[in-house]
Amino acid sequence: MTALVCERYGGPEVLRFVQCARPAPKPGEVLVRVLASSITSGDRRVRSMDVPRGFGILGRLALGWSAPRNPVLGATFAGVVQALGSGAKGFAPGEAVFGISGFRMGGHAEYVCIPATAALAHKPAHLSFEQAAASPFGGGTALSFLKRAKLLPGETILVNGASGNVGLATVQLAAHMGGTVTGVCSAAHTELVQSLGAAQVIDYRQKDFTAMGQRFDVVFDTACNHPVGRCLPVLKPGGRLIRLLSDLPEMLGTLVLPRRSGRQVIAGTAEEKADDLKHLANLVAQGRYQPIIARVFAFSEAIDAHRYADRPSQPGSVLVRMNGVTKDFFLAPHAGAMGNDA
Repeated sequence: MTALVCERYGGPEVLRFVQCARPAPKPGEVLVRVLASSITSGDRRVRSMDVPRGFGILGRLALGWSAPRNPVLGATFAGVVQALGSGAKGFAPGEAVFGISGFRMGGHAEYVCIPATAALAHKPAHLSFEQAAASPFGGGTALSFLKRAKLLPGETILVNGASGNVGLATVQLAAHMGGTVTGVCSAAHTELVQSLGAAQVIDYRQKDFTAMGQRFDVVFDTACNHPVGRCLPVLKPGGRLIRLLSDLPEMLGTLVLPRRSGRQVIAGTAEEKADDLKHLANLVAQGRYQPIIARVFAFSEAIDAHRYADRPSQPGSVLVRMNGVTKDFFLAPHAGAMGNDA
């Protein structure tokens, strides 16, 4: 099979295509023929070893010292089940699925193996493969943190970085949960963020949300361009601050600051659950959630796709579509050898 591999840390230029053996599913695993995959901020961070301050050594110990331990990047994907390992349950060959493999990666290849019990779900007919591949990272991350923050109907939430992948998902999901959403982004993306459910949009180039005097029940800081100490006063008493990314000194500081302020800081990594993927798919069917796609590249252009994804201010997911698959294949359900939805 063809795979895009990263054999040393760096920019998109370190990536190259190789021919390698198709993986065989181990016991409990599902082999998926990949039809679409997204390039997430997580892929870019692993590729470049771009980790927060204080996590350099820990990052290399976890991901690989001189190169990614799992050289085939691609944390999210959508495709068709090709085979099952012994004992794998819940899926059958020919079924359309989508999922997120996390640090196992592997989505930037023609085939990927993933445990049947991991964040893998059947792809509903109303989702194209591209939409499905765009859903798990932004939507899954937003949903995981919003559940941890226990956002309630009627509460106010500010989303800093509202036009980013996670930010766009958060605006939609928070509005669906009954929250009153304020988005912070550039003026160029105001209309998009409003259309997705924000009641108010702040242009960060004109106003600093930490100095406006407004208070919120929840602040979801996806941009993390303000220190925790400046964000906590923006919360109401008992409010929750969600930090998508923090350096080590800041994370240590959050052990003390929240106790003094009476507010909660939620950080760490998002949980990856199949139930969350199913929930996102149902919301798409109801018209309550829309995976935003910035651009789709052919798999043969995946290195250029990484270059594009590295550019700032690209709202939505950057996707790669496997070569030899037509656009119509992604947009309509097909019957036949691959089942009712290939």
